Amino acid sequence: MELTLAQLTESLLESYARVGGINHVDGKNLPSKRAIRDITVDLLRLLFPGFFDERPVHSSVIAPATGVLLDSVLGRLQVEIAKSLEYSPPLSLADKDLTVAARELTLTILGCLPCIRELLSTDIEAAYNGDPAALSEEEVIVAYPFVEAIAVQRLAHELYLDKVPLIPRIMTEWAHSRTGMDLHPGARIGSHFFVDHCTGTVVGETAVIGNHVKMYQGVGLVARSLAAGQAWRGQKRHPTIEDRVTIYAGVTIIGGDTVVGAGSTIGASVFLMKSVPPYSLVVQEDANVKVTEKSFRGADFLDFQI
Repeated sequence: MELTLAQLTESLLESYARVGGINHVDGKNLPSKRAIRDITVDLLRLLFPGFFDERPVHSSVIAPATGVLLDSVLGRLQVEIAKSLEYSPPLSLADKDLTVAARELTLTILGCLPCIRELLSTDIEAAYNGDPAALSEEEVIVAYPFVEAIAVQRLAHELYLDKVPLIPRIMTEWAHSRTGMDLHPGARIGSHFFVDHCTGTVVGETAVIGNHVKMYQGVGLVARSLAAGQAWRGQKRHPTIEDRVTIYAGVTIIGGDTVVGAGSTIGASVFLMKSVPPYSLVVQEDANVKVTEKSFRGADFLDFQI
């Protein structure tokens, strides 16, 4: 017998009543993930004029076009920040009108765009100089997913520093879904940062990354253990990577006390749990690799170990 719409509705409503914790009914208005996505795209347009637009941007119209786009982002971002503050007001705003606070925070964030652009220009430079496959810096911006990931993280980081709840993580998780690169908005990342290929990269909330750091795909800067759960909140859980460090593919570095000294190189597939001094070379030595040559003779495959 086919279920009716009424029966389906009643069944789902019973689930809402029975299974709590994943409902948000009669609660405060949460920021819209769709609105945050659209705002983030427009912030990328402001950071990289002409690169995230459907049509060319001419210098003769960039001033009015930028003003119009800024005004639109200001209004929409203010609304979403106000929702976030209402959901979880920071103690510093306990006695302040949240609408006024939201506008001030939005203006502060937008005021950071020139500084963020300066940092991003160093990331683009590092990507181009560090990848011989790159044809130009323009190709890096339009084709490398790393650029979106680091640009969104640098935007979200400013919101994180101002203690705006929810929105920074929504932004970086949107970028994560698009690029395969999971950069927490709390991570402190210096200039000239580049992650080649970028897929599978994880950088935790309390990680600190210095200047001129290059990483490859599959690198994780993670916590030693999360068994203590919320007791770890606010503590340094993730590694510190000092200046001019190179970290090759598949490396996992764990722990808030772990420091990779300046100028070091971490070889592929290393699992690192302790600090290393500056200018170290860390490699995995105990891996045994067997290479077998196959030759085809009729229906037989003959293996030769070399």
